Amino acid sequence: MMRGLMVVNAFLRTTKFDDIYHTLLSAAHECGMDLQVMTNSELSPIVGSSAFRHTDYDFVLFWDKDIKLAMQLEALGLRLFNSADSIFRCDDKSLTYLALKHIGIPMPETIIAPMTFPNIGYTDLSFVRKIADTLGFPIVLKECFGSFGQQVYLYHDLPSLQDKVKSLGGTPLLFQKLVEESYGRDARLNVVGDKVVASMLRKSSDGDFRSNLTRGGTMAPYTPTEQEADLAVKSAQTLGLDFAGVDMLFGKDGPIVCEINSNAHFKTTLECTGINIAAEIMRHIAQTLE
Repeated sequence: MMRGLMVVNAFLRTTKFDDIYHTLLSAAHECGMDLQVMTNSELSPIVGSSAFRHTDYDFVLFWDKDIKLAMQLEALGLRLFNSADSIFRCDDKSLTYLALKHIGIPMPETIIAPMTFPNIGYTDLSFVRKIADTLGFPIVLKECFGSFGQQVYLYHDLPSLQDKVKSLGGTPLLFQKLVEESYGRDARLNVVGDKVVASMLRKSSDGDFRSNLTRGGTMAPYTPTEQEADLAVKSAQTLGLDFAGVDMLFGKDGPIVCEINSNAHFKTTLECTGINIAAEIMRHIAQTLE
C-alpha cells in the first residue's frame, strides 16, 4: 500500500479547511492509499530529528504554505505534491508574474512596487504617480500575499491610491491595469497533471470587480476554450505545479492569466461541476509514483 503524509496548517482550522482535508483523506482511501495527517506545528519540531521517520512515507501532500518546512522535507528526499519552489512562486504574486511573463503568458499589464522595509515604509510616493501615468486608471493594487480576493483593491484616482500605498507600509505590492472587459467575472480552471479537469465561470453578484465566491459571487460550469486550457496547463507547468487553480480573465484580445493558486479550494468546484478534484489529485500522485 502506498503511504503518504498530508501536511496542513495548525493555525488555519475552520470548517472550510477541514472539509477539504476530509475530502482529500477520503479520496486517498478510495485510491488504496494510507494518508497520515500532521500539522506544521507537530512536524516542525521533529522534522530534523530521528523522531520523524521519513522513510515511512512514499510522498507528501503538502497542503500548506510553510515553505521552510517543505524545503526540509524535500532535503530528506521526499517527493512533495506540490513542491516547495512551486508553492513559493505561487504564494508571491510578483514571482508568479515574473515567471509567466518571461515565457510570454498573457497577463494584466503589471508593475511591481519598489522594495522598502517594514520599519520604514514608503517615505517618498513619487513612484506611485509614475506608475499611474504608465498604467492609467482604474488601477488594481494587490498585496503580493493574499487569498480569496482579499488584499486586492481598485482605485480611480491618484490621491486615494497613494494613501493606500502609504498605509500598507512595507507590504510587498504590485500594480495592475484593470482588465475592464472582465470586470466582475473570470474563469477558474483546475489543472491536475497536464490537463484541465474542471472549470467554472465566476461572477460578482454585487457589482464588485472581484468575482471570488467567498465574497458572494455566483458560479456556473464552464467549458474553456482550447486556448484557455493550453494557457492554464502551460502556466502550471512553468511553475512546476502538479495541481493548481488558474484564474483566467477575458481580455479584448483573448484570455489573460490573472493568478495561480497552488492549493486552490475545490469544494465549490465539486458543488458546481460534480468533479472531485481531490480524487483527480490522488490519481495523479499514484500515477506519478508508479
